[in-house]
Amino acid sequence: MAAVKSPRHRAREFVVQGLYQWQVGGQDVAAIRVQAESVAGFDKADLELYQTLLDDVMTNANTLRDLLQPHISRPWGEISPIERCILLLAACELKERIETPYRVVINEAIELAKTFGGTDGHKFVNGVLDKLAPALRSAEAAPR
Repeated sequence: MAAVKSPRHRAREFVVQGLYQWQVGGQDVAAIRVQAESVAGFDKADLELYQTLLDDVMTNANTLRDLLQPHISRPWGEISPIERCILLLAACELKERIETPYRVVINEAIELAKTFGGTDGHKFVNGVLDKLAPALRSAEAAPR
């Protein structure tokens, strides 16, 4: 039996799918929302989190990419689109949603990469976010 997904996890799944539609398909936020609302299970997602994260990532994508880039050893364009979307989402949460512990943000991103990404994509996502977290959450991510 599959584990029950929390409303927040479902919201993040829909954000990743929406960001993919935006990055790969060029869809705008209105089209993304209409499509997401028609998918089974959308009503079980945390709607406020979904809307906030989707808007924040799409609005601040260049800034978020600039935060991520120093922790990535290859050009942004060589990263798979789904991993780019997951990294942007996680960078946004690390930067803007400080009420969510950084370890939760990283774990959620790893789970999203396991669900949507390539075979070892979760390892790449984990490596990048392990470097980004101390830069954005120095007090919380400091070694104990």
